[in-house]
Amino acid sequence: MHGMYVPITLPRMSGSHLEFNFASLKPSQGSEEFLKCVSAFCEFGEQTRQLVTESQTFDAKPICVATFVNEFWTTKQRAASRLHEISYRACFKPQLPRFFIERLTAPGDTVYDPFMGRGTTLVESALLGRIPFGCDINPLSAMLTRPRINPPTLDEIGLRLQEIDFADYDEWPEELFVFYHPETLKQIVALKKFLLLRAAAKTLDYVDEWIRMVAVNRLTGHSTGFFSVYTLPPNQAVSIKSQIKINADRNQTPPKRNVVGIILKKSQSLLSDCDAEARGRLNEVASRSLLLTEASSSTFQIPENSVSLVVTSPPFLDVVDYAGDNWLRCWFVGIDAKSVQLTVPKKIEDWQRAMTEVFRELHRMLKPGGYVAFEVGEVRGGKVKLEEAVLPCGIEVGLKPELILINDQEFTKTANCWGVNNNAKGTNTNRIVLFRKA
Repeated sequence: MHGMYVPITLPRMSGSHLEFNFASLKPSQGSEEFLKCVSAFCEFGEQTRQLVTESQTFDAKPICVATFVNEFWTTKQRAASRLHEISYRACFKPQLPRFFIERLTAPGDTVYDPFMGRGTTLVESALLGRIPFGCDINPLSAMLTRPRINPPTLDEIGLRLQEIDFADYDEWPEELFVFYHPETLKQIVALKKFLLLRAAAKTLDYVDEWIRMVAVNRLTGHSTGFFSVYTLPPNQAVSIKSQIKINADRNQTPPKRNVVGIILKKSQSLLSDCDAEARGRLNEVASRSLLLTEASSSTFQIPENSVSLVVTSPPFLDVVDYAGDNWLRCWFVGIDAKSVQLTVPKKIEDWQRAMTEVFRELHRMLKPGGYVAFEVGEVRGGKVKLEEAVLPCGIEVGLKPELILINDQEFTKTANCWGVNNNAKGTNTNRIVLFRKA
């Protein structure tokens, strides 16, 4: 309950041999300013509520971690740059990484996300003048992220689109008629051919990458701003069989769409906040950015002691079928969706082992005094709260848990700090465990 001590027993990590001074698991001297900021935070009209979880155990030794609950960032979409408005399932809002980037780093510092997804942490870092590093096993991730760190102008996009022969196409996937009007499909496959040929010839540049990113994001959706007939939200593509049923239930047929017009309109929206100042900051850091497509537990390209802050949200317990969601996007960019092996464990012990290996790599690359803001959530209807499970993962590799921060937007429905129930199912709140490298 609020203001009380709640006993929680953490699962013991198998094979742990770490000797750790648990008496030192208090906010370090370097974290005191951040701790005071969190404790006193009341920007949205509510005072921070604090809970200390006592009697948590790791190797039969107690851990005490302060937990803070408040609305620490707004959920208003327009409070962030429009450059973020690329759909991707299970992504957090830009205000989350901004909260930690602004308070725990300085311009020129490196900020890293080992599960970068659509690139929210990287784009926000770049907009704030930090060096963006990112990694994701899904190759679509870099395709969605890199263009927004180095965006072209709307004029450059328009000129490039004029160079494309939209009558030049080779394949004709008639099974996609459930999504697209035949004339629209001609434009899509012609654009696909143009981009794949440029990639094969190694002439794909930042303008092409932008057009590819926008096209990938406009393949399917629920409005006239997408290439397709009405389908499920734009962060996933249903199966052909499911789309046939949707069309029948809605008595709909795919209308003709203007692919070029949709790409230009979405580009104009994404770039609407990219004024001279924003472009200047992006230009300063774009050439120093690093985007990797591989397992986050093995990133030798990132030097030791080079990263100031990690802000990330890992894959949760078998909640999201990323590969299944992205089959149509993979088709468009020429990737075999089945070849993308994502880490989505089903058991909590397997998830912990996978995360511990990632934490080991994060510890290697973090500067002394660097931080990891690890966002998790309650899954399986609130029965599993991963902030409890992630603590031993960080501790095992030598990171110190500084605090747990719970961002809660529905105060009237809050029963207690460990059971915030804003929704009936799924991830209800942002829950961030903040670690620090000594």
